[in-house]
Amino acid sequence: MSHADLIRRTHAPHTLATLTRELRALGISPGINLLVHCSMRRIGFIAGGAQTLLQALLDTIGPHGTLMVPTHTSLNTDPARWENPPVPAEWVQTLRDASPAFDPLRTPSHLMGQLAELLRTWPGSRRSPHPVGSFAALGPAASKLVDNHPLLNEFGESSPLARLYDLDGYILLLGVGHERNTSLHLAEHRADFPAKSTITEGCAMLVDGRRTWLTYPMLALDTDDFPALGRDFEASHSAPDVRLAKVGNATSRLIHQPTLVDFATDWMELHRHPDD
Repeated sequence: MSHADLIRRTHAPHTLATLTRELRALGISPGINLLVHCSMRRIGFIAGGAQTLLQALLDTIGPHGTLMVPTHTSLNTDPARWENPPVPAEWVQTLRDASPAFDPLRTPSHLMGQLAELLRTWPGSRRSPHPVGSFAALGPAASKLVDNHPLLNEFGESSPLARLYDLDGYILLLGVGHERNTSLHLAEHRADFPAKSTITEGCAMLVDGRRTWLTYPMLALDTDDFPALGRDFEASHSAPDVRLAKVGNATSRLIHQPTLVDFATDWMELHRHPDD
């Protein structure tokens, strides 16, 4: 979306002061650990763009809170499995051989948005070492959230999502819906349902200082039912488990992550079953 489109969709510029006020009104309090999924265009025109929004979030959680964002690198996956769009079959081995190894300090995130990239490069931030499903965090709990992210547990136990759960954290869906809610993948790992299966993924990473293409098993993830799951959660829960309000132009949700993950685990066990 162009600046002209944002201007047309915005009654008045959103500022550090207005965004901070709206984030506080949504229920974000000092000291919380907060995972943010964000659509800048849904918020509207911000004076200062992503930098202003990030500062508003940091001001709202304060010096004792920690902010976390997804910094996934979907281009560092097996190109044989790419679908949107696929690549020609004759490209696959070249891409496997030529893709650079994941580097937490240098490798940019892919399709995660302006806010995530800004926090990833913000002074003092830390990024988890997972070559595909990394997260970046800033604040006193950053190390606890993102250090030692196991390759075989992208979104499961010992992942940043599980650590946020253990820290009684929150999710902020800022202008996006539950289809972008990565914490639901933690529920996929914990739930027991008949269709649960694994796939083989691949990535380029450094092993003993050398660039290596590795394959590894991972849970087959499915986001198709996330919107329905989210609707059922919101229909059956209220504050403090979930709060809805506008931040800028964007309908936004503040969600208690452990409550959502527990609900989603039970929901998947009830609803995910083979077609009759």
